[in-house]
Amino acid sequence: MKEKKDLIQDSEIVDKLKDNYFSILDLVGEDVKREGLIKTPERAAKAVKFLLNGYDQDPVAILKKALFKEEYDEMVIVKDIDFYSMCEHHLLPIFGKAHIAYIPNGYIVGLSKLPRIVEVFARRLQVQERLTSQIVEAINDTLKPLGVAVVIEAYHMCMMMRGVQKQNSITTTSAFKGAFRRQETRNEFLKLISSKLH
Repeated sequence: MKEKKDLIQDSEIVDKLKDNYFSILDLVGEDVKREGLIKTPERAAKAVKFLLNGYDQDPVAILKKALFKEEYDEMVIVKDIDFYSMCEHHLLPIFGKAHIAYIPNGYIVGLSKLPRIVEVFARRLQVQERLTSQIVEAINDTLKPLGVAVVIEAYHMCMMMRGVQKQNSITTTSAFKGAFRRQETRNEFLKLISSKLH
């Protein structure tokens, strides 16, 4: 539950964002007083506050809340993690799937925390390359596993709606630490995330 001070601060931020959205609509030539747009600045302000709420979250604290001692040292994979982010260059959506694997080194982490980490970093202004590295670094630094791997496949609306306007382009990025730098381990991970086991 948020404290009263936090709620007041959130309200002040939403008010400032609302004023800016009002100005944007006015500057692009819209009638900001017409019925369909009267509440749009406030709705947009609340939406952007939600879409960028990753700045208010601590990925290390999230992971540390669910660390469990366990003598398991085989690959753990959570794949097809849906995410939505915002391109920092054009403020347009990036969306797709993340695939994460790690090899425990004395500790495992609650499985739901891996999608949570994706969410924390995705809910910030991003480029896909940085998003990939931030996820891998957070898991590596906190869990100290034998290895970590992250692959992200995403669509970029800044490439689809504007610019080159290529509708079917998918961008893939990857980052590997520890045991996943070995070709054999990496290949096993890539094979598992591309297979349909369910």
